[in-house]
Amino acid sequence: MKPVSHLDSYRKQVTADAPRIPALAAPWTAREARSDGYDLHLIHRWHQAPHVAAYRRQAWTLARWQEELQSHLGGDDVRPLLISWHGRPVIHAELYRAARHPVARCYQARPHDLGLHLAVGELAMTDRGLVRSLLPRLTDALFEADPHCTRIVMEPDVRNKRAIRSFEAGGFMIADEIMLPNKLAWLMVCPRTR
Repeated sequence: MKPVSHLDSYRKQVTADAPRIPALAAPWTAREARSDGYDLHLIHRWHQAPHVAAYRRQAWTLARWQEELQSHLGGDDVRPLLISWHGRPVIHAELYRAARHPVARCYQARPHDLGLHLAVGELAMTDRGLVRSLLPRLTDALFEADPHCTRIVMEPDVRNKRAIRSFEAGGFMIADEIMLPNKLAWLMVCPRTR
C-alpha cells in the first residue's frame, strides 16, 4: 500500500471545482483541447519542438499525449486548452488547481488558487509579444470565471529566461525559487489585485 503524502491528504480537503475555461476577448479565444484528431496531433508536434521540449520535458509519444489529455479531460484537476490568436492556435495551456499539483508542496496553496502552464507551439510565433499581450487578458478572465480565486501561479524553469521575462511583463512576480519533481523553478504569482 502506497503511503499517503502531504499532498494526497491535502487534495482530499480541496473542495474547489474544476478550473473554468476563460472567456477571452478578440483577438484571443480559448477552448478545451480534445484528446484526438487535430488537437492531439498539434499538441504532440508542438511538444516535440526543441524550444518547447527543452523546458516542458514532455516530448512524449502520440499515445502518451492521448493518455495525458484523456486524463485531464476526465478529472477535475487540469483543463487542457488551446489558445488562438486571430483564429490561429498558437498556445497550448494547462490550467490547474494549484492545491492539487506538486507546486502545493512549495507554498501555502489556497483551494481556489489556479496554476498555469503555457507553451507557444511554433518557434516562428515566439518573440512577438504574444504571451505578454495574452497574460493580462487571460488572468482577468480567469479571475472573472472564478470569483473565489485570489491568485494565479506559474512555475517556469529557472533557465527559461524568455518565458520569465514574458510572464513578468504579463503581470506575474517572482515569489520564490522552488524545487519541483522535474525542475528547479521560479514560483511566479499574479494576485487578483495587481
